[in-house]
Amino acid sequence: MKTKKNKLPDTFAVFILTHGRPNNVITVKTLRRHGYTGKIVFVVDDEDACGPDYIKNFGAENVSIFDKKAEADNCDEGNNFDERRTITMARNACFDIAQSRGITHFLQLDDDYTEFKFRFEKELSKKWIILDLDSVINSFLAYYKAIPARSIAFSQGGDHIGGYAGQTKLRRKCMNSFFCSTERPFKFVGAMNEDVNTYTTLGSRGALFFTFTSVQLDQKQTQSQVGGITDMYQKFGTYCKAFTTVMMQPSSVKVSMMQSVNSRIHHAVNWKTTVPRIIKEKYKKTK
Repeated sequence: MKTKKNKLPDTFAVFILTHGRPNNVITVKTLRRHGYTGKIVFVVDDEDACGPDYIKNFGAENVSIFDKKAEADNCDEGNNFDERRTITMARNACFDIAQSRGITHFLQLDDDYTEFKFRFEKELSKKWIILDLDSVINSFLAYYKAIPARSIAFSQGGDHIGGYAGQTKLRRKCMNSFFCSTERPFKFVGAMNEDVNTYTTLGSRGALFFTFTSVQLDQKQTQSQVGGITDMYQKFGTYCKAFTTVMMQPSSVKVSMMQSVNSRIHHAVNWKTTVPRIIKEKYKKTK
């Protein structure tokens, strides 16, 4: 039997963060269809009534159930709603779950991804489907291990709006998917918009977060899926979601409008005042 050339390390796993969708974890089929052969761990909170169904569908050895209230009590939720229908606690729980399983590096994914593909500058009209996701992940891991970033991510469709004019392959943001390491732990903050809250607040303190634009993931439209965090967004609205980041980083983030087919309230980050910037050598003070 031949050994797979691009075999993933035994200390790596994909963590699928999911709630209330034991029979509709779209990401599992998508991962396998795109050539991922590694470990998958389903991260489920103890307030999810569907916990037993996840175990039944995917096996107890592949499901990690965490104490959601304990995680909520140990992070800044950015509100007093006493509402825990959010992914923040699951994101933070992943570091302890990884350590308990002997996993040193992991990739956090939502449960509703439909496709993984390459994006090229001159081929925006074509979809370049990834068929060997193991190789892509191995490349991301090698890059991640070689740099001091807290986390790196795949791009999303919104990262490519406006084309590639002047766009670099790395963007100073990190959303939705997260390559992480137990050796570089960090805390997600805010019950809503936790990814933006985290890369802006920690970024303002010098932490590095990057999105690699040449690889893109697609997922179901926000708030179109039943379960997960959809109920939270529908209850409090996208204004509260965006304003959470304003509270976390008021000096550089504001509430704005995302202009698209269906315009909606969104956050706007002023990168010039969010993260430290490299100053040209000519401005260095000399004695």
